[in-house]
Amino acid sequence: MQPVKFRVNKNIKNMRKPLFLTLFLSLVLSFARADGGMWIPLFLSQNEAEMQQLGFHLTADDIYSINHSSMKDAIVLFGSGCTAELISSQGLLLTNHHCGYSFVQSHSTMEHNYLRDGFWAKSMEEEIPMEGLTVTFLVYMEDVTDQVLAGITDQTKESERQAKVKENIAKITNKATQGTDYKAIIKPFYYGNQYFMFVTETYSDIRLVGVPPESIGKFGGDSDNWMWPRHTGDFSLYRIYTAPDGKPADYNRKNIPMKPKQYFPVSIKGVQENDFTLVFGYPGTTKQFLISDGVNAVANIQNPIAIQARTIRLDAMKKQMNLDPRIRLMYSAKANGISNGWKKWQGESKGIRECDVIGKKQAQEREFQQWVNADPQRKAQYGTLLQDMKKVYDSYNNNLQIVTYINEYLFGVEMMEELVYPYMSQLFNEERVIEDNRFKVAENSAKFRKEYMETIDKECFVELMTYYFTHEKPENIPASLKKYIQSEPVVREMMTAMWDNSAKKAPYFLDEQKFNEFVAKANHKQFMKTLSTNELIMLYSELFDQYRTAVIKYRTESNQLDQYYRTYVKALMEKDKDKTFYPDANLTMRVTYGQVKGFQPADGTDYVYYTTLDGIMEKENPDVYDYQVHPKLKELWEKKDYGRYANEKGQLPVAFIASNHTTGGNSGSPVINGYGQLIGTNFDRVWEGTMSDIWYDVDRCRNISLDARYFLFIVDKFAGAKNIVDEIDVIE
Repeated sequence: MQPVKFRVNKNIKNMRKPLFLTLFLSLVLSFARADGGMWIPLFLSQNEAEMQQLGFHLTADDIYSINHSSMKDAIVLFGSGCTAELISSQGLLLTNHHCGYSFVQSHSTMEHNYLRDGFWAKSMEEEIPMEGLTVTFLVYMEDVTDQVLAGITDQTKESERQAKVKENIAKITNKATQGTDYKAIIKPFYYGNQYFMFVTETYSDIRLVGVPPESIGKFGGDSDNWMWPRHTGDFSLYRIYTAPDGKPADYNRKNIPMKPKQYFPVSIKGVQENDFTLVFGYPGTTKQFLISDGVNAVANIQNPIAIQARTIRLDAMKKQMNLDPRIRLMYSAKANGISNGWKKWQGESKGIRECDVIGKKQAQEREFQQWVNADPQRKAQYGTLLQDMKKVYDSYNNNLQIVTYINEYLFGVEMMEELVYPYMSQLFNEERVIEDNRFKVAENSAKFRKEYMETIDKECFVELMTYYFTHEKPENIPASLKKYIQSEPVVREMMTAMWDNSAKKAPYFLDEQKFNEFVAKANHKQFMKTLSTNELIMLYSELFDQYRTAVIKYRTESNQLDQYYRTYVKALMEKDKDKTFYPDANLTMRVTYGQVKGFQPADGTDYVYYTTLDGIMEKENPDVYDYQVHPKLKELWEKKDYGRYANEKGQLPVAFIASNHTTGGNSGSPVINGYGQLIGTNFDRVWEGTMSDIWYDVDRCRNISLDARYFLFIVDKFAGAKNIVDEIDVIE
């Protein structure tokens, strides 16, 4: 019997003509290794042999084709930073619970709390439109390097080069989309040594079909985030709707479920150690080519500053969230957004330190310099390259520190970001502008205060500013603010008084009625007076001025470093002609593959490759919100009522790990077996391997995926949503 492959919707005829792509293969060589890599789907034929050795039974053409529908037609960019996949012939999408979290929250109330209680549409009529949510398909990609760099030589000045690149990109994208509803974007790869165009189609009528309660979809909360073993049912279901003719359309009751070109069947055969896995999606950002100075900037400057700031904010939020379910609903998405990076950066710095990534990078740089010095021509071209980069980093690091501190400590205060910033940016200009913007500022204030708790924000302000003035280098603090460089208790007292006084002095940020009245009636002179009479505004103004200056320098230095990296990467490829260099992630479609594997993160610690529902019950703690177990789930566990979703041992699998190289943006990506069937949904990485954005270690880095059997079990046995299960091609 032939294995069941991915599904093609027979009602869709392929109308696209073959596209002749220019392959710039000098940068992407002939063979790959399964020790990391985010591969461009267009060039997967070079990886096909290795993939098949690992257990892939299809071809690269089945994954990405320009002549017929392929797996790429079942993959979408979900929103602006996640991935989702089609799993039915009626436009049903599967992604992560956390990817649609903010949209679900926006439709939740205390009476209909879909975050807490979940939601399951028992018919298409019950599905909830998600205003503002879009999904984007890749129509095709094309190597446009020669076109983008037309008219550019090695002697072209950088400013002229950038202008010419911009001009060429505009011409290419306009031509590609002329007469269509498509959009096109061209992105640089290898720091501008290569360019690809991505032509896309976006759909905006997206409706919520199903989401489990938080006790399943977010089980373990921040404590388990980025950790293994993991027991989170991190999934949600949506549906794409189109106009009756099948084209993208805004929400309309007459719209119909999408009839996709491609969708995945879902396998419940399960996974075993060493099974082949493929992850297809939109990874966000990696920086594998950083030299040691760049790695140091991440691990020892940026991360520690940001981690401490977010620790302060999360402590303040959770203190109140644990007291009141209304506050929990109000702040869940905010806390979620803060905590993800907070936990990831801790693991990243830990991995960089324990794997001695900086030392390994320094060794690579010594080897590179020896190669450069061994040839007079190379020495003339690259001799001072590393030295020049390190000089830029000396200044870059200090500006990075200033920018990170102000970003995390000043703008980490909600009032500063949502009230003070609009007030300062929209009301401090000529009087005509003030009149035009009064209503905008008042409207923004009213919207902001609906989801705001002053008690939380006051604690954030006091503790963040206290930390800033007691830990930032004194020379980095503006001269007019050096009076706040005092002992911790004194600074805390000063910041508390400053906050409290902001309710008593114009523009009365903490008093909504007085604030609105002042904004509505004050003249230009009165607005300007607040600059010298309101201490909170003075603090903000000084730090923001410093921030703008530092950002300009930081961006200039970043651009200079990017130019050096363009040369550095080109030189590395010249040096190691037989090595495969995959491009950094940049939120474009990529394929990564590996095997189901456990790992040993520390001496005496040996993690198996999967978890089960038994582990959820072991973690259960009714007194801790993140570890509360839903009564229905507990009942199913007690009865061992797992149906066809149990493994051979009678356990219910929940999650598994594999050696796929993933990053942010891969959340929601399909995990596919050797036959093109969906076996899981990627949602995380292990904490010990989050440095994979900079340094991938095949023995340490693992992606975490929801087992398809747990997803179907929750929909079927827990939710009783037979209508959804019946829509999916389930492979037993």
